[in-house]
Amino acid sequence: MAAIVRLLSLATATPPHAVSQRDLMAAAGDYFGANGVDVERLLPAFLHAGIDRRHLCEPLDWYQRPIGWKTRNDAFLRHAPALLEEAAQKAVADAGLTLGEIDQVVTVCSTGVATPSLDALLMERLPLRDDIGRLPIFGLGCAGGVTGLGVAARLARATPGTNILFLVVELCTLTFRSGDRRKANIIATALFGDGAAAAVVRAQDIANDNPVILHAGEQRWPGTLDVMGWDVAEDGLTVLFSRDIPTLVRGKLRQAADDYLARHGMTLSDIDGFIAHPGGAKVLDAMEDVFGLQTGGMVEARAVLRDYGNMSAATVMFVLDRALRRGLRGQNLMSALGPGFTGSFLTLAAA
Repeated sequence: MAAIVRLLSLATATPPHAVSQRDLMAAAGDYFGANGVDVERLLPAFLHAGIDRRHLCEPLDWYQRPIGWKTRNDAFLRHAPALLEEAAQKAVADAGLTLGEIDQVVTVCSTGVATPSLDALLMERLPLRDDIGRLPIFGLGCAGGVTGLGVAARLARATPGTNILFLVVELCTLTFRSGDRRKANIIATALFGDGAAAAVVRAQDIANDNPVILHAGEQRWPGTLDVMGWDVAEDGLTVLFSRDIPTLVRGKLRQAADDYLARHGMTLSDIDGFIAHPGGAKVLDAMEDVFGLQTGGMVEARAVLRDYGNMSAATVMFVLDRALRRGLRGQNLMSALGPGFTGSFLTLAAA
């Protein structure tokens, strides 16, 4: 039997400050109102986001004071390694391994700067081997969960028998900027939460019930660099969101998915389920239209959006976790959209 890549385990972690959407809406109204924003403009973005609560890496009142770039990144360096530590320990244990048996770490993040990289910081906290391979990946944004898991799978396929630990953490709330009156910042404030995930993958010739990672791939559309990403301001990262994202999803995603599947001898009719990054309620509406699902058909994605908000790259791993717990069956298409403007895909099969 040829070695195939299996997902041995998956774990998630969130910071301790869970806040309801209504409390966040009230706080944002105070913050933005003090800076001359018409607070009434905020209400639809919060009320129609499909979110009940989110997790923040700092308590809500921390965001009320002026926050500079250094303060934000210091918070990132405190919280990101701690969340990765929690998720990594659980994922490795659930895979039936010890931390000393991990051979390679792939780490995805786009919401803070760490040099030495997050994997090196994690190695100071956990008994990972000093000779493990390390691959930190920055700048993938919301697409990072799918793309990063695909990278981990390719590394596993190239080195059968090795244990690859995939890590993703995003602290999106650290980009909250009360003085930024742009609609994109208001939408981000209504959507973003914080979270982390870890997974262990291995290429092996042992038959078992673990899901199989079949393929992964990406599609980038030229001339779309301004659709999604970050700008760097004096006080930190500031979000770029185009209002055209749902339109782009409806116009471009289906063909990209068809092309990806065709490269691997598949069609959409071969897909039994969808594991999508829930960028927002309108994006999920568009994705359901594109893939011929009824409104609300992406049940796990909408549930994760409701309970956690948009945690950028980490979010799709929470969706996958829910699908696995529900009892994943058949061939499933993972997808996410990120800066570039990029569509990222991965096919996962479960017995």
